Amino acid sequence: RDDTPFVEAAWLYYHDGLNQSEIAEHMRISRASVVNYLNEARARGWVRVHLDSEVFRGHRLAAELCAAFGLSEALVVPDEGADPDGSSTSIARVTRAAADWLPLLLEPGDRLGVSWGATVYQMAQQLPNIPVPDLTVIQLLGSRPAALGFAAEACTSMMAQRLGGQCINLHVPLILSSKALRDALSNEPVVHAQLQALARCNKTVLACGTCDADAHVVRSGILSADSIAAYRAKGAAGVICGRLIDAEGQPVPADVEERMIGVSLDQMRGKDMALLVAAGPGRAASALAAIKGGFATHLATSTKVAEELLKMQT
Repeated sequence: RDDTPFVEAAWLYYHDGLNQSEIAEHMRISRASVVNYLNEARARGWVRVHLDSEVFRGHRLAAELCAAFGLSEALVVPDEGADPDGSSTSIARVTRAAADWLPLLLEPGDRLGVSWGATVYQMAQQLPNIPVPDLTVIQLLGSRPAALGFAAEACTSMMAQRLGGQCINLHVPLILSSKALRDALSNEPVVHAQLQALARCNKTVLACGTCDADAHVVRSGILSADSIAAYRAKGAAGVICGRLIDAEGQPVPADVEERMIGVSLDQMRGKDMALLVAAGPGRAASALAAIKGGFATHLATSTKVAEELLKMQT
């Protein structure tokens, strides 16, 4: 495989500052070929465009969010030019910005607990390869089949690989058939050690799911559409690591929890750093619940969600 033209095009464009027409003339190829070479170089991961997270942390809305909710830091990316419904493009922007930001929030010796779901998985996919010395990355809840591959162990292992950390997966199902089986399995030495490890996390990265009929807990089979509706009627406003919280961030106990293996809500509070990634339509209410409950010290979001959060606070 001759990679020379891809490398040369990328070098001329990103390092030498030539435009596509100048590169085409220099390499004696068509401009369309230049575009293809540059796209291929990025697709292969040879080129990564990085925007300093300081730009987004300096956004006016970021300062307002920190003042309104007592956050240590917030990062706000623009929605302008995104999809009309604010879905895929906006989410990709937020997860990309959060991925660039996360390594800056970590220090040698940290123990990073990782949640699950599509948002966390997309963020993990976009993490730069920046090793953090003596980092441990820990799966916060047991395994559960998930669409598109964003199971908890996938999120954790990918983050550990990108950050050069030791990976501790929780090698048990998220939900067991009975409480007795859950208790017995939790007391197995290997599992007990893994549960102790997740309890010692000093930093976390998470998303707070919604409680609608299309929620992740419904699609993954943790709760049915009818049961989530019943819990929503009781005040459920968000989901953190499979556990329900109300609008003030307080637990809304679900029957299934006595059969679950994973981090508790109490263990998710009081971290040195807890990065909440909130992106996409309908995420403001659940994000607000997570913030009020003390589950977040840092927030990565978009302008629309930030504006919604501030309106809810007034």
